Amino acid sequence: MSTLSIRLPNSLHQHAKRLAQTEGVSVNQLVSSALAEKLSALDAERYLNERATRGRDVDINVILAKVPNTEPELKDRIVPDLKHP
Repeated sequence: MSTLSIRLPNSLHQHAKRLAQTEGVSVNQLVSSALAEKLSALDAERYLNERATRGRDVDINVILAKVPNTEPELKDRIVPDLKHP
């Protein structure tokens, strides 16, 4: 376990103390949990942005050209609902 000293505005520190007490945890646990959640969110955002960038490089027409041009099976067909146009 590491020790990290940080400077917080008094209002933020007091808010953290109140919330930690309400949650029944220490301020250290609260800050550690909050930091873990933030890091996880940033990692997820970075990952999704990387995936989106790779997706833009794909030519969808090349993929669709590989799909055979056949009629769907009866069970897979969409039947129009004549009652609700």
